[in-house]
Amino acid sequence: MRRTKTMLMGDVLKEFFAQPHIAAKVAEGRLPDTWREVVGDRAADLTTSLRLENHVLYAHISSSVIRHELFMRRNALAEEINRVAGVRLVNVVIIK
Repeated sequence: MRRTKTMLMGDVLKEFFAQPHIAAKVAEGRLPDTWREVVGDRAADLTTSLRLENHVLYAHISSSVIRHELFMRRNALAEEINRVAGVRLVNVVIIK
């Protein structure tokens, strides 16, 4: 199929990455960076494992103090991660 209107490559890429399933996969790939931005450097350094399955984020934290603090804020963490990611990526955060 031939396009009659030429488009800038940046506009084509923006349109491609704006598709919901593509945007979700890109946000999932950027999850470690989003986690660091949301919880801070110290908590991100103490995170040993971060896994996303079926909109459930599993985070393993090595420090009991940081683990308890994040556990108390888990609903706010899910909302903040979704806000920073720009898509509905996480429904539940489980801190272990």
